Amino acid sequence: MKYTLACFLYIFAFIQPSHSQNSSINFSPLNTGITESAHMSSERIQRIDKVLQQYVDSGRMNGAVALVIRNGKVAYYQSFGYNDVVKKIPLKKDAIFRMASQTKAITSVAVMTLYEEGKFLLDEPISKYIPSFKKPVVLDKFNPADSSYTTIPAKREITIRDLLTHTSGIGYAQIGSKEFNAIYAKAGVISGIGVDKYILGDVIKTLGPLPLVHQPGERWTYGLNVDVLGYLVEVVSGMSLATFFKQRIFDPLGMKDTYFYLPKDKQDRLVELYTEDSTTGKAVRMPDSKKINGDFIPDYPNTKGTYYSGGGGLSGTIYDYAIFLQMMLNGGEYNGKRILSRNTVRMMTMNQIGDLNQGNKKFGLGFSVTTEKASGVLPTPEGVYEWGGMFSTTYWVDPKEKMIALLYRNIYPTRYGNLSDLFKVLVYQAIND
Repeated sequence: MKYTLACFLYIFAFIQPSHSQNSSINFSPLNTGITESAHMSSERIQRIDKVLQQYVDSGRMNGAVALVIRNGKVAYYQSFGYNDVVKKIPLKKDAIFRMASQTKAITSVAVMTLYEEGKFLLDEPISKYIPSFKKPVVLDKFNPADSSYTTIPAKREITIRDLLTHTSGIGYAQIGSKEFNAIYAKAGVISGIGVDKYILGDVIKTLGPLPLVHQPGERWTYGLNVDVLGYLVEVVSGMSLATFFKQRIFDPLGMKDTYFYLPKDKQDRLVELYTEDSTTGKAVRMPDSKKINGDFIPDYPNTKGTYYSGGGGLSGTIYDYAIFLQMMLNGGEYNGKRILSRNTVRMMTMNQIGDLNQGNKKFGLGFSVTTEKASGVLPTPEGVYEWGGMFSTTYWVDPKEKMIALLYRNIYPTRYGNLSDLFKVLVYQAIND
C-alpha cells in the first residue's frame, strides 16, 4: 500500500482536544494517523490519485500536493507531477507555494486575537484607528476618459466588522471592476502581491479617502478589506504585520515555513509558477520576466519586499496551513497553544452577513460558510468554512466530519477551476464510517 507511515515521518506536531462543550472527540497525535484509522477507505481514497495524475498526464497542470486530515489523523498526503515539467523535477510535498488570498484567514485571526485582548470592538469605525477613513464617500459617476468621478456621502462609517465580512464597499485594485482598477491605479493603490518598495501604511492611508463601490453594509464585495485589517493590526499592536504573525501565530503553532518573503535558505523550495498556453490550454511555466496583471513578477516571494499584504502576501507549505486550520477546528488551540477562544472561532465561522449573499453561501469573519442550500451542490455539509488563493490553492474545514482538506497548485490563470470541486467529491466519497 502506498500510504504508509513513511509518507508522514516528518509530521511531528500533536493536536490537542477541543474544549467545546458540543464536541467529545479527542484528537490523536498527528504523526500516528493512517488512512483507515482516520475512518477513510484506503481503497476509495486512491481515486484522488487517479484524477490528479490524469490532470498531470494530460498537461492540464504541472503538479499538485493534496492533504486530508480527519479525526486529527493524516488520511491522505501525496504530491503529483513536476515542479519543472521540462527537466522532470518532481514536485515535493514540502514545497513552498504562493498562498495569495489564503493569507486573509490568518490576518482575520490576528485581528481577532487583538479583539480578545479588548483592543477594540468589531462595530467600532475603522477611522478610530486609521483616520483617513473618516467620512467615507461612495462612487456616484465615473468618467472613463480620464478616470475622474463624483461621489455622494456614505450613510455611515466603515466598521471593523464590515472589513472582516467584505461588506465595507472597498473594491479590489487590479483585479476589480474597470472603474475601480482605474481609480486605484491613478491614486497609486495596489493589490499588494509582489509589489516593489511600497509600505502598507502608506497605501492604506491613500485608500481611505477614495470612493466606495457601495454603501457600507449594503452588499458583499470582495476587496482590499483585509489589507486594511493588516494595517489595523500594525497600528494597534505597534509591530509590523510580519512580526505579529511570527510572534503571535506562526511560532506558537510551529508554522516554520510560512513567510511574506522567504529567507535565503528556503528560496529554492518556492515552486515554479505556471500558466496556460493560450493555444493548447496546456500548463506551461510562466516566464520569469512576465508581469502578472501588469504589476508583479512570478518569484516575488524570493525578493526583499517591504509590503506586507494581509490580503494576499503569504507563501508557505500545505502542511503549515493545515496546522493553522487544525487550530481552528480544535476551537482555537493546537499543540497546547491557545490562539483564540472557542467562542471567537464560533463567531468567525458563522453567518455574519445576514440576508446578504456571497454566491449561494454566506460569509463569516474571514471565511466563506456553506449554507443548507449550498450543501446540496457538493458533498460539503452545512457549516463547512473555506477559501483559497488566486494561484489555485484551496482548502476547507468541516466541523461535522472533523476534517480539513487542502489542494495546492501554483498556476495562474487556469480554466480548470472545477478541480477543487472534484477534489471535494473525491474526499467525501472516501469517508468510511
